[in-house]
Amino acid sequence: MGRGGVGGDNSNREAYLRLSVTVLASFARVSQVAATDEMVSKIPLILEVISNESDSSFREECYEFLFLVSAAREDGIITLYDSGGVNVLASQMATLPDGSHVMELAMKLVQLIVSKLPAGKVHVDHPSELSNMVVAIAKQFALLQDALKFDALYLLSNILSSSYSGPVHAVLQSMTCGEWSTCIRVGIMDVLQNRVAPAEKLQALVLAECAMSIAGKEWLIGSTILPFAHNSFPDNRCILLVLESSRVEIAVILNELAYLKYEASKRLPPNAEIFLVKLRNLGVAFSLVEMIIKLISKFGENEESNSTCILTESTLTKIIGGLNETIGAVLEYLHDAKDHGDRKGNDLLASVRIVGSYLAEAPSACEEKIKELLGYMLCVEGEDESSPFQSISFLLPVLCQITMDKDGCEIFVSAGAFRAVVGCLISLIDSSHSKIDSSTIFLACDTILNLLLKREEVQFSLDNLCYVELLQALSRWTEDTIDTSVIMMASSICSLILDTTCEEALLRHPKFKPDNLIALSQLLKRSLVTCGQELTSDDTNTNTNTEADLYQIVSSGYSSWAERFPHVKLVVEGGANFVRQS
Repeated sequence: MGRGGVGGDNSNREAYLRLSVTVLASFARVSQVAATDEMVSKIPLILEVISNESDSSFREECYEFLFLVSAAREDGIITLYDSGGVNVLASQMATLPDGSHVMELAMKLVQLIVSKLPAGKVHVDHPSELSNMVVAIAKQFALLQDALKFDALYLLSNILSSSYSGPVHAVLQSMTCGEWSTCIRVGIMDVLQNRVAPAEKLQALVLAECAMSIAGKEWLIGSTILPFAHNSFPDNRCILLVLESSRVEIAVILNELAYLKYEASKRLPPNAEIFLVKLRNLGVAFSLVEMIIKLISKFGENEESNSTCILTESTLTKIIGGLNETIGAVLEYLHDAKDHGDRKGNDLLASVRIVGSYLAEAPSACEEKIKELLGYMLCVEGEDESSPFQSISFLLPVLCQITMDKDGCEIFVSAGAFRAVVGCLISLIDSSHSKIDSSTIFLACDTILNLLLKREEVQFSLDNLCYVELLQALSRWTEDTIDTSVIMMASSICSLILDTTCEEALLRHPKFKPDNLIALSQLLKRSLVTCGQELTSDDTNTNTNTEADLYQIVSSGYSSWAERFPHVKLVVEGGANFVRQS
């Protein structure tokens, strides 16, 4: 057996090998024998036999021996790994009969390797081989209708949801044939549409999230046709099943969390481990719902794709109905937290995020509840936060949209959102990170600008400290930039603020110094003179309508307040070719 070989013809050799492996496999069924050094030492030989005799009739005994001995003691799986077991499994699994006992043993070996070796080792060392195993296991997940299907489900989830799975994801993304993703889609639909234990449905959602992180949001509406399987799933079934299962999961988990926090805690403090598990599961369901929101938003923006897409009007109606129910449940949870005076926790922060994501696409949804809860949501803090910065950031897209009309501005003002958004903007500008999220900064600026333009309509009075800190922050933001859009956005907000006060009142404020006035004056000069000349020049190809509109706000505002700010006027007009707008 092994490298030495056996004399005689091939039939004798085959018989000898079969007998040897069968005897070894029989011995390995006794756990005490399987754990001996002698049995572990045979692992490399059995791997060699599998590699050289891939079509042999005793392949099942080989896999049985490898599994029993590798599982019998800690160093058994290490010996399997060091002897090239991953390479052998990766090359062999695609050739094993579907649903066979030998396939089951191979999958158990993969599970041992992934779970028993140091975290992430196989992901980092063998991403290509592990990806090939994923392809083979995914096929079993799609085809089988027995217990092995659920083994495949858990194994795929363990491999693809690992924090070390990045290299494996990259290999799967690069594969020209995406059959693995179709197999996972079909398998998940099988699980979600049948009566299975809640744990299996949750695991299917975990796997769906992994598939989308690899293949993109469009995975939800991909093909369900496999060349080796007969199925009759409608094209829209996957997205509807995932949404409905996520909706149910969210409702159940939120109820459980509310009970743990507000009822059970009256007797005993919540079990931290149980709470974290529920929070992790909630995160999976929230992530799936958020990806569905982004997917329907994408097709809503692209009417051409929408016309040929499986997301028909009927399907979209069902999706929107499911999303409304989901967000309604989340808002009820937030309302309960508000009633209990609870505003800190990652569960609440995640709830605000999903609400913000949906309202960004449907700002008029759940209008009465939003009106009631907006102020509270702007105060929610994550577990490790000292301010509600992230909650405000999550809500900025919808805040920007609702402030585009008077009614929305009134809701915004009554919720105390102006100070919250200003604080968020100042934090973004003063962020210590080397790369500031410019899109979020512009969202905050647009929101502030929208309100300031309607300030008189909604009878909104600026808070002195708030606008002083905002003027200072906007001056700092533009100090070293040559970006016209940044300069015009900052100066337009400053111009609208200056229209509400005068230089003397501004300088009387204890936090506003002469240096701040100089910096503010320089900003306004740059926007009115340098940027103004660019925006009003003949060459307008590089200028946007937005920047031109902002210039009009600054220049018309300047005409209104210039006499009340003599030092600013001196800087702006001193020696400059500036034409005041009437």
